[in-house]
Amino acid sequence: MGTIVEIKGLKKRYKKRKSKEYVEAVKDISFSVEKGEILGLLGPNGAGKTTTIKMICGLLYPDSGEITVNGVDIKENRLQALQHISAVLEGNRNLYWRLTVKENLQYFAGNRGLSAKTASGRIEELLQQFHLKDKENELVNRLSRGMQQKLAIAVAMLAESEVILLDEPTLGLDVETSYEVRELLRNIVKDEGRSIIISSHDMDVIQDLCKRTVIINNGKVVTNDKVENLLRLFDVRSYTITLGSPLSAKQEELLKQKFPY
Repeated sequence: MGTIVEIKGLKKRYKKRKSKEYVEAVKDISFSVEKGEILGLLGPNGAGKTTTIKMICGLLYPDSGEITVNGVDIKENRLQALQHISAVLEGNRNLYWRLTVKENLQYFAGNRGLSAKTASGRIEELLQQFHLKDKENELVNRLSRGMQQKLAIAVAMLAESEVILLDEPTLGLDVETSYEVRELLRNIVKDEGRSIIISSHDMDVIQDLCKRTVIINNGKVVTNDKVENLLRLFDVRSYTITLGSPLSAKQEELLKQKFPY
């Protein structure tokens, strides 16, 4: 399929407030994303996932390292590179809460340069696809968190970009809505061939959606492998041993010494 995003040697540090000290949020991160792939960025809170996501979508400049999107270097040609990316950051920050569902879609379609005629048809498709049609005239701040998250992803879809970045897309959702969002993301890749990068600390989400994951901890890549290979590391085998006769006192003592637990 080919590579759509290439990241090499990313580093980013922040200066602590009211201090001369620096915190290294990202120390050395490299990985790539294939076309039509859902890639997971897995790691605990504070691992450097969100900082990495923000650098990929141009909200932060890396101190060093390279990011190319569809062959375009984000440092050399930021605007051209970002034409290939849409992002949904944690907290649905790409929505206007005092606009309705449909007004949000119309506003962001205009921001992306879509004509009213083109936008109208696309908005109708997204309202149906994301099961938001009956909420199209509802103010965003009155929607449930799940509905807001679906709308945020629908807004990202408007851009027709090849890459979608999602930061904790199922955080705070109830179980039913979480699975609905996951199914929507699978269909986006299956039907439209887009690439998705999902940042999460929830292994269940990564396991369900991704064939490959990059595990980040303390600002570095710990591993980059297929999910099925990582799951094998947690395989547990148990054995049942049946003795032909009871152990002697000496044998029991030796067994306790060998296996104290």
